[in-house]
Amino acid sequence: MTTVRTTYREALREAMRSAMREDERVFLMGEDVGRYGGCYAVSLGLLEEFGPDRIRDTPLSESAFVGAGIGAAIAGMRPIVEIMTVNFSLLALDQILNNAATLLHMSGGQIAVPLVIRMTTGAGRQLAAQHSHSLEGWYAHIPGLRVISPATVADARGMLATALADPDPVIMFEHNSLYSVEGELSDGGPVDIDTAAVRRPGTDVTLISYGGTVAKALDAAGELADAGISAEVIDLRTLRPLDERTLLESVGRTHRAVVVDEGWRSGSLAAEIAARIAEQAFYQLDAPVARVCAAEVPVPYAAQLEQAALPQVADIVAAVRAMVG
Repeated sequence: MTTVRTTYREALREAMRSAMREDERVFLMGEDVGRYGGCYAVSLGLLEEFGPDRIRDTPLSESAFVGAGIGAAIAGMRPIVEIMTVNFSLLALDQILNNAATLLHMSGGQIAVPLVIRMTTGAGRQLAAQHSHSLEGWYAHIPGLRVISPATVADARGMLATALADPDPVIMFEHNSLYSVEGELSDGGPVDIDTAAVRRPGTDVTLISYGGTVAKALDAAGELADAGISAEVIDLRTLRPLDERTLLESVGRTHRAVVVDEGWRSGSLAAEIAARIAEQAFYQLDAPVARVCAAEVPVPYAAQLEQAALPQVADIVAAVRAMVG
């Protein structure tokens, strides 16, 4: 098996390139995905290879082009719709919630929507309050959608390939801090998107993370190890449906859990995970489930304030130390 070192951005591009070469039904559409190469350069070079019929620049109307993607999926195509950042997806929420997520149910199983919607999420790049959201928990709330968030180069490539084969609509969140991250990529195909991954084994506490928070959880686990605390790090990978089995097995080993979520604490995905652990593993816990989330404020523009508002390695370490005692 051949292994190469590449970036998260390039892995996504290669996943789309491979899918379009293998299946003529696959095409990409979105704002600036063609001539410009994508806001984060993910689709750079694809227009030259596949032409404007399959790499489609769209007008600045999320509702329109997401709706067009839904229609194309119903008609038998395999569209990849890129929404520049998660905040812009709110302009297409009616299409995503009331059409993509519900048509299979409302048609009695007659109308499938095999659509992949990619969007950038997260903060940390001084893009201010309107472009720094982490709204994954909102989409994970919606039945009828599969919600994924690859945290590694290998998962960026493999999970997108698996998503394209899914008969249901898939929302794929790509944290903006990951595009330039490098990692090893083999020539393997699609990867499992049903199972969370144990990125680091441990015995004293489980750190539950996804997307852009996985690296912070791993760094925190390294610091905790220096202090004699063994932290297990879980990468959720799929946010809906959650892999409860992996979570509960881990908590059964460590008897403590800290959920790291860049979303706001109130009504968050972290709250849902904490509730499920409390419901199903209460008597295995040696301490209440803790959450490390973003501050309950619009994400600030100033760099030092933005960093203060987001979950950091020191916050995770402090939460674990308070829990372990």
